[in-house]
Amino acid sequence: MNLQESGEMYLETILILSKKSDSVRSLDVAEYMGFSKPSVSRAVGLLKNGGYIVVNELGHLFLTDEGKRVAEKIYERHIMLTEFLVRLGVDEDTASQDACRMEHIISDKTFEAMKKYAKLEK
Repeated sequence: MNLQESGEMYLETILILSKKSDSVRSLDVAEYMGFSKPSVSRAVGLLKNGGYIVVNELGHLFLTDEGKRVAEKIYERHIMLTEFLVRLGVDEDTASQDACRMEHIISDKTFEAMKKYAKLEK
């Protein structure tokens, strides 16, 4: 299954929420993202069928190894791109919003070059 931006966002959200709590439910994801419960339910079904998450009998969401790999990749991009933009002089809120859009479209090659450059500039 080839994930689209929205799928990546859901996985990233589940990762972020799982860092704060042992149990992540669809309702938690809906509240965090500001989406309706039916929208999240549909996405959860797609992610489950794609092998990115599992849902236990209590309705708690867990990332599979593949889901975690994708989520951590997107989350790393978000953190690094936000920091990079802030260091360029962009305010934190704008940097985070822009990073959220950039993290899904930037190539691996360009991202790795930016990471390398950012480390040199510290």
